[in-house]
Amino acid sequence: MKKQSVKVVLCGPPHSGKSCLREGLKQAIRRIPGAPYPYVLTACPDGEGCWYSETSRNNPELARALKQAYKGKFTWEFAQKVANDVEEVSLPLTIVDVGGIIDDKNRLIIAPATHAVILAGDMSRVQEWQELCTELDLKIVAIIYSDYNGVQDYIRQEETPVLKGSVHHLERGEDISTRPMVQVLARLLVQISSG
Repeated sequence: MKKQSVKVVLCGPPHSGKSCLREGLKQAIRRIPGAPYPYVLTACPDGEGCWYSETSRNNPELARALKQAYKGKFTWEFAQKVANDVEEVSLPLTIVDVGGIIDDKNRLIIAPATHAVILAGDMSRVQEWQELCTELDLKIVAIIYSDYNGVQDYIRQEETPVLKGSVHHLERGEDISTRPMVQVLARLLVQISSG
């Protein structure tokens, strides 16, 4: 029997740091011995592909210029293409970074996923994302507060069913892969993908 591919959506309100978390998770997972390669799909045409964090660290002006050049419109064609990519990917672990608006385009993209991590700078917005994930039959594995002004991470629950806590100061261009919440979440995703 073929093992199911784990497709984890990073979702939540706009400006919560999802793209920063995506990059930190990718780097943290790559350092775990025996972990599957964390394939990443950028599912929002905001111009911030997987290349953005490293470019921003090394050349912020170039990163800003490229982001503006790559920024596109969130069309139905784009949403359908990304939804097809999510549906068809069969790698052990895929991370899907989606935009922060709940609409039919994001529903289309998120629907083929299997799991969700909700990241929110405004915790009053978490319930609407929980409802969307439940509606689409995604297993929520983490609900994380993005505490931009915080100075440390907090982990309230490391055990199933849902990892909860906070991650501090998600800033573009910073390496967050060693932060405690990112490390715990990386290990959890590897565990889920190992079945």
